[in-house]
Amino acid sequence: MATADTTAVTAAATTAQRAEGGLHRRALGVPDLVFFIVAASAPLTAVAGGQATTYLVTGNKGIPLLFVPLGVVLALFAVGYAAMSRHVADAGAFYTYVARGLGRMPGVAAAFVALVAYNAMQFGIYGLFGVAFGAFAADKLGITLDWYWWCLAAAAVIALLGVLRVDLNARVLAVILVLEVVAVVIFDVAVVADPGPQGLSGAGFDPGNATGSALGAALVFGVASFVGFESAAIYSEECKDPKRTVARATFIAVAVVAVFYALSSWLLANAVGPDTMVDPQALVAGGFTTADGAAPDPTTVLIGSGTERLGAVWGDVASLLFATSLFAALLSFHNAVARYGFALGREGVFPRAFARVSPRTGAPVTASVVQTVLAVVVVGVFALLGKDPVLTLFTWLTNLGALGVVALMALTSFAVVAFFRRRETPDGGPWRTVVAPVLAGLALLAILVLGVVNFNVLITGATDAPLDAMSVVLPLLLLAAGALGVAVAAILRRRSPARYAAIGQPTRTEQVEHIS
Repeated sequence: MATADTTAVTAAATTAQRAEGGLHRRALGVPDLVFFIVAASAPLTAVAGGQATTYLVTGNKGIPLLFVPLGVVLALFAVGYAAMSRHVADAGAFYTYVARGLGRMPGVAAAFVALVAYNAMQFGIYGLFGVAFGAFAADKLGITLDWYWWCLAAAAVIALLGVLRVDLNARVLAVILVLEVVAVVIFDVAVVADPGPQGLSGAGFDPGNATGSALGAALVFGVASFVGFESAAIYSEECKDPKRTVARATFIAVAVVAVFYALSSWLLANAVGPDTMVDPQALVAGGFTTADGAAPDPTTVLIGSGTERLGAVWGDVASLLFATSLFAALLSFHNAVARYGFALGREGVFPRAFARVSPRTGAPVTASVVQTVLAVVVVGVFALLGKDPVLTLFTWLTNLGALGVVALMALTSFAVVAFFRRRETPDGGPWRTVVAPVLAGLALLAILVLGVVNFNVLITGATDAPLDAMSVVLPLLLLAAGALGVAVAAILRRRSPARYAAIGQPTRTEQVEHIS
């Protein structure tokens, strides 16, 4: 009887909250949140695309080893992040953490940077998705369309899923994520059983290799593989137990992703030999080229060498999963941006319409629709201008997004320290509230500086390329976003003190769950 009463009360509270403009409470558990987090990093895409490209662009054979220190840095970040998550349950995530730690103006600045970063990640991924799914459809289904039509089709599906229940989104992501991870694991096992011409070389874990070539660019590429793990707090208002779910999901995601990427990137190189992975001529000789055979294409190594070992059926399935992996990331980043928009609308930074949710599903309807429209417009502009969907749309914007997320994590680390110093009764101990966040913040700042210094490598794909104007313009967009956020906050403080005072205030979820 007590259980029934508790369930009834929870259901009534959830219904009432949605009616008053709240997200769908108690919808997500730890597994659901892990799927959202890991899906955003798109594991199959990260291994087959990002990590394969990192080998060739940087000439660094030690990519697998770099995931170890990166995992440590992100684990340190997660320590403070998790400690603060026990006191904050707000869809604004970085925005709210920074506002409560460092103040309202830095908080709004962080929100604007987050919107640029996460939107950029999603817009960029659309470019690669259009090419990947278009190639699969042309080769296997006999349907030939330009890349942007597939982007529009994906946007339509994401628009629909974005206004449905968040736990339905989690189930879709779970299916896609499990399938793509299984595909990579099967590939890994096949390489262990039948390694490339150099055998199971330990070059990937040689410190000399890891620090020997384009270390800065390699680290930033590596961080890009993790982007999404920090998004757990975005869904804190929709978790079953915000005090514990966010922390557990974040630690699980960091551990799983770091180990998975270290091993899989090592075995990817061993499929053809580490020497081949960093040598453009050797890749061309091995048949790992662009469609016209004129240039090396490291993103064909996983599926090409996997098909040689596992057969055409595995190759066809992996090609499809490569595209669905990108779709999962698109959906995950869409949900993240929509919740930032919802939080900013609820607190009066954006028009109140952004805080509108569906009374049936609890999804942030207005913010979701606006994000979809923005994505279609940006993809449409790149298509009309005839820009390459991979070399421009994907490369420019995903690197911009990764740089923005690193900046946000560094800022949030210091916000955690400030938050606990302001509390009358600090809890969590010095390790979780001071030492780990400070170490993470300093390490992330170092990676950010390396990212800015090496941004030309990230944009051009070559360590010796002349300076590209976009390698200056794109990072400046993040500074402009932050400055705009400060300006908006200053205007609110002067013209609408009540709205300004509402920034970063406790949410209804925090009140119901007694989070403080």
